[in-house]
Amino acid sequence: MKKDLTKRATRLARHCFLALPLAILISGCTSLGISGEIPNTRQHNARTLESLTQPSDQQACYDREKEPYTPLVDAHFHPRPFGGPAINAEKLHAMLEGQGVRFVNYFGIGQILELESGCNYYLDCPGVTAMPSIKNDFVNGMETVAYPSDNLHITLSMTFMDLAHPDDIVSLIELYDREYPGMFSWSGELNVVKQALLKNNHEPASLENIDQWGPFMDVLRERGIPVTFHSDLGNDANPTQFLPLMEHILETYPKNKIVWAHMGLSKELGNMDPARHVEILSGLLDTYPKLMLDISWDVLYNEYHQWGDIYIPFFNEYSTRILPGTDFVAAGYKADDQYGKELEVTSRALKALDDEAFHNIALGANYFRLMDLDYNAPNVCPADDTSKSG
Repeated sequence: MKKDLTKRATRLARHCFLALPLAILISGCTSLGISGEIPNTRQHNARTLESLTQPSDQQACYDREKEPYTPLVDAHFHPRPFGGPAINAEKLHAMLEGQGVRFVNYFGIGQILELESGCNYYLDCPGVTAMPSIKNDFVNGMETVAYPSDNLHITLSMTFMDLAHPDDIVSLIELYDREYPGMFSWSGELNVVKQALLKNNHEPASLENIDQWGPFMDVLRERGIPVTFHSDLGNDANPTQFLPLMEHILETYPKNKIVWAHMGLSKELGNMDPARHVEILSGLLDTYPKLMLDISWDVLYNEYHQWGDIYIPFFNEYSTRILPGTDFVAAGYKADDQYGKELEVTSRALKALDDEAFHNIALGANYFRLMDLDYNAPNVCPADDTSKSG
């Protein structure tokens, strides 16, 4: 079983700090300090990271009437923005812990804007190239070592992969192994095709490129490392235009742990028929047992379906195949309460789930199983017995 990242980080601190000066230069270290009050939507939740090491039946059951519906896990989180300063690491930890998040995936921004451009957000600067890079990942690794937490389990993710040019991916994984041995246990969010980045010279992966991924997908499979792909399903003109890309990935690499970010939805696809969408997802989940779905991003709730009658039954039926997340990007200019707001919106689906699905998705059972972690999700209190709740 995998050990807690904070314990590994302590052992590896001396090794990793060798790269600190470079990492500081890369990050700019102009992040904001701790200031202002961070909103806390889980004020009455006494559950700690340590408490989740106990067997489920030895923990206080989770009282859904009294305890919040926001999750213990944020499986899709970006601690650094596309450009410009990020939220200070200590403030970031306080923000996550204050919201009751005990497990978080630190996804880098795989496409870094040209440093000399001065641009902080890709949509604000069409024509400025956003290229895959190791920069974010290395800073995330350094900050995780420099600021360990006893109440937050951070999963570091490799986000540098250029899926349209995969030749050097394995050699770069070996670089991560040397600089941060044993610390990066996820991969993603990797862009197969992200239409929003096309104006920033993003090069989508082709079917031929996917066939060339074998060497690095073998490494991920052998190590049990999940990989989160951002692969747009389509657009309003053709809602399933890019579906063959994801189908080919799954067909070619059926033994890999694959997570489909945002269930394939994007701002470019605003009129997808929910029934057709669920039909596509159900077929893929039935065919490929290793596939998981990521329901992160507040846009999914705000602009598409608001988790109506079609999606909630789907989430309940496939509750062992769903991961929660916010897709929050920790840009330094964001208000202190922004993460709490996005967490609440992306958690509204969780509020409507049945107890089994809530246990699997919100309380972390799926995440712990996928990552082979020594943690256990608390059982949900029976409706007629909340005496064990804390």
